[in-house]
Amino acid sequence: MGGYGGKILALCRTICVPPHLRPASNETLKKPGLPIKDLDASGMCMYHETYLLQIPLQDQSMRHSPEASAVLKPLPDQISGKSYGGLYRRFVLLTLVCSALPLLLVGWIIYIKYATFSNERMVDYFQRKVEYNRRIIELFVGERTRDLELLGSTHSLDYLREQANLEKIFAAINKGNPYFEDLGVISDRGFHLSYVGPYDLMSCDYSETFWFRGLKQKGIYVSDMFMGYRKVPHFIIALLRNENGRNWIFRATVFTEALNALVESMKLGHSGEIFLLNEQGVYQTNSRSGARVMDTATISMDYFKTESGIRIIEPENLPPPAPPIRQVMAYSWLKEPRWLLVVKQDYDEVFRDVNHANFWTLVFLHVSVLAILIVSIVTTRHMIKVIRRRDEEAEELNRQLLHASKLASVGQLAAGVAHEINNPLAVIMTENQIIRDLGDDMKGLDEEFKEELFDSLARVDSQVERCATITQSLLTYSRRTKSARQTFDLNESVKETLALMNKWAGTSGIAIVTDLEERLPLIDSDRFKLEQVLVNLVGNAVDAHQGMSCGTIRVATRLDSDKRGVEITVADTGIGIPPENLDKIFDPFFSTKPSGKGTGLGLSITLSIVKELGGDITVRSTLGEGSEFRVSLPLESSADHDKNSQPTATDGEDEQNQRACR
Repeated sequence: MGGYGGKILALCRTICVPPHLRPASNETLKKPGLPIKDLDASGMCMYHETYLLQIPLQDQSMRHSPEASAVLKPLPDQISGKSYGGLYRRFVLLTLVCSALPLLLVGWIIYIKYATFSNERMVDYFQRKVEYNRRIIELFVGERTRDLELLGSTHSLDYLREQANLEKIFAAINKGNPYFEDLGVISDRGFHLSYVGPYDLMSCDYSETFWFRGLKQKGIYVSDMFMGYRKVPHFIIALLRNENGRNWIFRATVFTEALNALVESMKLGHSGEIFLLNEQGVYQTNSRSGARVMDTATISMDYFKTESGIRIIEPENLPPPAPPIRQVMAYSWLKEPRWLLVVKQDYDEVFRDVNHANFWTLVFLHVSVLAILIVSIVTTRHMIKVIRRRDEEAEELNRQLLHASKLASVGQLAAGVAHEINNPLAVIMTENQIIRDLGDDMKGLDEEFKEELFDSLARVDSQVERCATITQSLLTYSRRTKSARQTFDLNESVKETLALMNKWAGTSGIAIVTDLEERLPLIDSDRFKLEQVLVNLVGNAVDAHQGMSCGTIRVATRLDSDKRGVEITVADTGIGIPPENLDKIFDPFFSTKPSGKGTGLGLSITLSIVKELGGDITVRSTLGEGSEFRVSLPLESSADHDKNSQPTATDGEDEQNQRACR
């Protein structure tokens, strides 16, 4: 181009014209864009068009640069010079304006609204506390009930009515943690058949008591606290049993002190208290405020109409002698027995930490406004560096995408070539058969010659079948793009895939060995996507031996009975993966291969396919020893995969050609 600072890019196009459409004279060739004319052997007229593009170079130093002739990279000042200076200043200004004002606004809103938030948080805390304690008490009563059920179901009435046997059982269940005060076996008429305990109750008639009547209706009865014949507050658990048509009752009294100790252990703070009430408002446990078992509560039961809740109790709303302070009260009803669990604590103690937090919120707000002035400058500098680095990475990703597109085109071309090879293979097979038929029909043909001829024709058949198998595998692998669920033999699929890759691996001195578990069950999945996963993993394993004269790739299949699935393992003896790269190998476009060798998409696509098929993939690697990829798949595809899968149309022409070749 002389002294012009630029380069010339030539684009050429060839146009083939049949003879009957060819121009009558060469005058047509004088038109711009059709300067050359050729005739091929078939008489086709071939016109060649040439276009010239001038690409100016802004930097004269790049005129003879190999990098400039390959890819037009951004100039240095486009990624690190003055073009980022203005962006830096704007970021600093916008950060100062857009961060200080919102921070002040949000900070004051937080300060004002924090009390409301804290109330909701404490309400939730109290509710969870009371529900947790309710479950503990229900568990305590439930365990005592199940103890009785177990004894009643494992021992007969005749055994339990013997005083010595009942004493032995009573000693056994109270061993370690004594929960039961007494134990008795009662007839269906309300009299003790046997009794173990500190009271003289053998002559007592229980037929008219409230718990006896309730037991007839429920079968299991847990009473409220009551005095009874012993004139001491207690509650009982009774179990109605039937044996050979005879009804009898197994009854136990639970230590009141055990229940009190359990509830008192749930204390909350300095002013908190927890206690139980029945439906009539009678204390079932002692209260920290001084109330005793069987006392009547001063608070109205109208507060507790719902199953659970929380209230703020004002002193003026309570009858005397109410404490002159506000209290937070949460409650929850037990299912069995029907007791009310109440948790109370002074309001000031509950919100002491909240008020403390409000003060430090203001301190933090003003310190943050000061700190943001300093941090904004440092942050902006870092952002500019990140943007510049991302721009450079974007350029690299564009080049990798271009390379990936080229590889896709090569794959399509290979599929097209394989498709076209089928046609001459079909002709060869047909002609081969014709020759064989002629040889059979010809009389007087030398037998030795005829035998050699048929042997040659058989070898031709064998090689054509081999070519047909290879082309069919290429076509099958290339044309399947939609998800196609089917039931197939995993081992057969692995063998077919490795048959395509053995030669390629062998050229690099890599041996592929298989360890396939026999009698694997058929799996219901996408066969062709699974083959793509295997191709990607084996391809990476081959590349992992770069710079090595030989190596081994082991492909194994196993049945995973615990997870109801199968495992495919691809292990190599390559260079391994550095530990710092193990977390990044499945990221898109991440590659440790030399530029132009890989796209960084193989393992990313592999992971996506495995997840889509409902499986998982793990990797183990030791630097210098090799890597092992393990793919776990279910025996049946997931519901999402079934929903997205659909039958794949069969290429009719490919099948016709394959049938002709076979």
